[in-house]
Amino acid sequence: MSDALLSIEGLRVEYRGSTGTTTAVAGVSLTVQRGETVALVGESGSGKSTFAHAVIGLLNGGVITGGEIVFAGDRLDRASHKTLQGIRGARIGLVPQDPGTSLNPVLRIGDQVAEVLRIHGRADRRTARAEAVRILGAAGLDRPEVRARQYPQDLSGGQRQRVLIGIAMACGPELIIADEPTSALDVTVQRRILDHLATRTRESGTAVLLITHDLAVAAERADRIVVMRHGRVVETGTAAEVFGNPQHEYTRQLLAAAPTLGYPHPTLAHPARAASGEVLLSAAGLSKTFRIARGVTLTAVNDVSLEVERGETLAVVGESGSGKSTTARMLARLTDADSGTVTFDGRDITTLRGRGLRELRRRIQVVYQNPYVSLNPKLTIGQIVSEPLQAFGIGDRSSRRDAVAELLEQVALPAAYAARRPAELSGGQRQRVAIARALALKPDLLILDEPVSALDVSVQAQILDLLERLQSELHLAYLFISHDLAVVRRLADRVAVMRQGMVVETAPTADLFERPATDYTRELLAAVPGAFAAARSGAAVVVPAGSDAPTPAPLERTA
Repeated sequence: MSDALLSIEGLRVEYRGSTGTTTAVAGVSLTVQRGETVALVGESGSGKSTFAHAVIGLLNGGVITGGEIVFAGDRLDRASHKTLQGIRGARIGLVPQDPGTSLNPVLRIGDQVAEVLRIHGRADRRTARAEAVRILGAAGLDRPEVRARQYPQDLSGGQRQRVLIGIAMACGPELIIADEPTSALDVTVQRRILDHLATRTRESGTAVLLITHDLAVAAERADRIVVMRHGRVVETGTAAEVFGNPQHEYTRQLLAAAPTLGYPHPTLAHPARAASGEVLLSAAGLSKTFRIARGVTLTAVNDVSLEVERGETLAVVGESGSGKSTTARMLARLTDADSGTVTFDGRDITTLRGRGLRELRRRIQVVYQNPYVSLNPKLTIGQIVSEPLQAFGIGDRSSRRDAVAELLEQVALPAAYAARRPAELSGGQRQRVAIARALALKPDLLILDEPVSALDVSVQAQILDLLERLQSELHLAYLFISHDLAVVRRLADRVAVMRQGMVVETAPTADLFERPATDYTRELLAAVPGAFAAARSGAAVVVPAGSDAPTPAPLERTA
């Protein structure tokens, strides 16, 4: 459309390497009107991020080989580097996916926000610092004046993502390209951030190109949905059209795999298992305080007590910064507690050192959130999986090779993958490798820290199926940290809810979802994307008992 803010016709993007040419985007056309939110959905590798990055000339090796990109009447596919530099940040804001690699680790948070304002002439050195604090507060960070003085490593993943959102919105751009902007955020913060984007859209006409693998977020927040597969658009329409009556088989497959939407049937609670009655891991009165700036401390965990029985899954949920990951690190003895005790299999491990602590490592293993950074890129998959065996002197080279093949089979990967390197695998395959490595020493407990939040819905479903099968076969206990309550409902036997470093509620999964005992838990459940999305698609809406939290308003079109 001629009056569109962003108009893209027949865009083709290729990557050329020693092994040949790969077409990442194959003739995609798309428009975004002022004040409109368009969601780009599809599996990892479908071309979503490449398409979005082509708009602002950040292809990192990719080449535009066809089509045109017009932004506010100007051709961007032919624009000079200097022109694009002036547009990026000022007129088009980008929220990148990975907050762990997108912030400068040696600069304070406030300085990084202020830098954007100064570069684009929106503030001088004197006023930029105060404006940076205001922006951090608007992005949903608590105590923004304190956060401005911290470094990225002092913040949680969700807090770093909010910083990136603040930077992207700092100069009041006409278009925001949000590449998985809430994948690291809990549901309440996700809701606040998306509400903030919606408000900006209504008040200033800012458009949003939203790239997401969370179909509920897309359905709830977008005016139009664009489904991509293999670099092509396979379906487009309003949320009601695409999710209420999908025409393409691929769209139906995506919806069927999405636990958040529960299409075509509502997500079922995890089937209740008989409690083993044997406590494997317990914590009593755990507390941890960090010094985050001169004279400023933060109590990350405050008097936390919980138990994990042998063979069960205990999920820990709560907002970003609520203390979930710090608690898990203390339970695994990766971080020492300031006070309290941790008992594993009847033994106090709170102050364990030396050989005793090393032996504990064999029985408690951790699977981290991001499979892109948790594997050594220089090692083969076989070396990565066998590394724990070698470190503990288990077996010889031949037996370790056999063990690797068996472990890869357990996580449904071909034995031939042992010769590959992480860069040759997809995100879901890398996470399977991380799980195989964690199983190598035959642990009793796996601590799973957001193991599927970085994965698209179809791969996420495969990993959850894998975790359920492994638990049944190996009688593993899981401590499952997640901000995705639909995933928790599927996998967990019991749920502990954390807020501001404290456990505010613990209950069997079905009881917690059907009869939450605290206002905070009700707020978490009410913030789950899906109620409004279901209303758009004509599906039935299930509201948690006792919840009076308002349903988020749809984005209003101004075009």
